[in-house]
Amino acid sequence: MTIPFIDLHAQHQPIRAEIDRAIAEVLDSGQFIRGPFVRRFEEKVAEYVGVKHAIGVSSGTDALLASLMALGVGPGDEVITTPFTFCASAECILRVGAEPVFVDIDPATFNLDAGLVTEAVTDRTRAILPVHLFGQCCDMDAIMDVARAHDLFVVEDCAQAMGAKYRGQQAGSMGDVGCFSFFPTKNLGGVGDGGMITCDDDALAERIRVVCSHGCAEKYDQVMAGGNFRLDAIQAAVLDVKLEHLNEWIGVRRQNARAYDEALAGVEGVVTPVEAEGCWHTYNQYTVRVDDREAVCGRLKDAGVGFGVYYRKGLQAQAAYEGVRCVPEGLGVTEMVCGEVVSLPVGGEQIAVDLVARTMS
Repeated sequence: MTIPFIDLHAQHQPIRAEIDRAIAEVLDSGQFIRGPFVRRFEEKVAEYVGVKHAIGVSSGTDALLASLMALGVGPGDEVITTPFTFCASAECILRVGAEPVFVDIDPATFNLDAGLVTEAVTDRTRAILPVHLFGQCCDMDAIMDVARAHDLFVVEDCAQAMGAKYRGQQAGSMGDVGCFSFFPTKNLGGVGDGGMITCDDDALAERIRVVCSHGCAEKYDQVMAGGNFRLDAIQAAVLDVKLEHLNEWIGVRRQNARAYDEALAGVEGVVTPVEAEGCWHTYNQYTVRVDDREAVCGRLKDAGVGFGVYYRKGLQAQAAYEGVRCVPEGLGVTEMVCGEVVSLPVGGEQIAVDLVARTMS
């Protein structure tokens, strides 16, 4: 028996007819850029997240980049973020000419350690970019307190956290902006790249829209430097179909996660993920820490069980971020978990959890 790490076929097969109809509608309309399919999906995401504005963009990376551009973050500024994340989170800080500052993580949640953020603030700090990693929100009360105390922007990286909640609030509704990815393997994934920016501020939403269309307020009327960051209509139509199933898929992921928690409880050398108080975890990844990752991964491979390792190396250890300030120096927790983490199959369909757990032990 083979258990794939991610099985998009299993996700698509039951809704294939709906997806095919949605794509056909776009093709028949001839409206591939912006248009009614994108507007409809934006409206549904805004309602789902609980914000006034949702702006469709070309990827989660471009969501971060466009947000930082619209907020005016640039050369001379610092942005506090985590080193334990996909490179896009910090890469976009570099791309606007600002400097990332890496703050170490909580070993239980893998998220930014909110208790260390104040220590990282300087007179150059302009924003905090918390990453809701693996489908669990950061400690947003603590982060928002720091932001308010120092008049900082908060850019939520929700690339892995569509549907996640913190004290009843949806990811992407708490900071100045929320940035989502619809990469195919995400909980809500398209059939290609796509992303979304959410916010409540009318003026900021308009600046984001301008940035995302080459800096043009009107066609051929460029008022600032921007980019081509628009969401394609075909992606919007497919995502619109999938959004209707998202809560059901998250529910199955949570069931699989609880089953893993029980099956792996007491297994020597395995630490299961924690759902922090006040959080509603969506398990974009079910990530455990293990004593001997090489041996565990070898057993999983031999048993035909797919797995992933996110992340083998923190950003502070990568050449693009040489010399970046770290709090605390050395980032000991990040260094530790990079040598221990393994993500197990947890998709929105039933998983043979017992088989995976037996392989782990």
